Amino acid sequence: MTTATTSSADRLVPGPRALAGGGLTAVRRHPLLVVLALMVLVFQLTTGSFLDSGNLRGIATDAATLTIVAVPLALLVISGYLDLSVGSTLALGGLVAGWLAGQQHQSPVVAVLGALVVGAAVGVVNGILCCCLGLSAFIVTLGMLTAVRGLAQQLFPLPLSSFGSGFAWLGGARMAGIDAPVVIAALVLVTGALFLALTPAGRHVFAIGVNREAAYLSGIGVRRTPFALFVVTGVAAALAGAIKASVLDSVVAGTSGAGFELTVLTAVLLGGVALTGGSGSVFGVLLGVLFLGCLQNGLTLLNVPAFWQQMAQGVALVAGAALAYFGPRLTR
Repeated sequence: MTTATTSSADRLVPGPRALAGGGLTAVRRHPLLVVLALMVLVFQLTTGSFLDSGNLRGIATDAATLTIVAVPLALLVISGYLDLSVGSTLALGGLVAGWLAGQQHQSPVVAVLGALVVGAAVGVVNGILCCCLGLSAFIVTLGMLTAVRGLAQQLFPLPLSSFGSGFAWLGGARMAGIDAPVVIAALVLVTGALFLALTPAGRHVFAIGVNREAAYLSGIGVRRTPFALFVVTGVAAALAGAIKASVLDSVVAGTSGAGFELTVLTAVLLGGVALTGGSGSVFGVLLGVLFLGCLQNGLTLLNVPAFWQQMAQGVALVAGAALAYFGPRLTR
């Protein structure tokens, strides 16, 4: 009787060995976890204020917009595609939302919906060219990066600002003590994780990335699924742009979101998503986002010059590519 009770308890509450084994497995699958922990420790010891609640809140808020775009972009990369136009889409979405809220005096809901429609339109164009016509996603979205930025500058040649207190709610409100952008980012994370883990479409994303031809022969919509991911990625980028416009209360067509595509791609690669498709996880993407957020914040607290911070981000991108290549081999 006692043995049965003990056995049941062991199944319900993992023992120390089981916990240790699970921790080692997590480290092997996500080596960035150890690097992130060490970096946080170093920054706390050198600054003394890195783990203060106010600073951690700032990191979370800054990382929110990156997370909102990184999750759908990661799914797109897992399926074997890429979108380099997210930075320009972010700028256009923020401009449209700010214009509707400030110049046209529309409600915040209408302003955000306008931005989402614009982001969806960019995603539809990318999806048609890449998924339906079979053009190179790298070339197409690189061209869209320039085209969408040029369109934004043509439509809004002057900076926009003063969007009103109602629109400021999107970036400044707090829900249960948590900033609204962080709540939105958390919802995106949970949705992305559940989509990959629990839905047939999530399994199709991996199958398409591993072997497109085999997925097609299995009856999987090898065009439909990536097309939908292009649209979702465009919508997410526009939403992130609206949030940034709300937080800053201003948008400039030429500079808003500049270089954002490289930052979000760095987070995705650091999170263990293979650029060739077929592997990755939402948890890994979260680690990549947190790594970049902590790195930038810690270097800023240490008063490191901006050009050194740019170099650090470049090194992180190379490290992300290395992790994406060697990571699967380390877990075998």
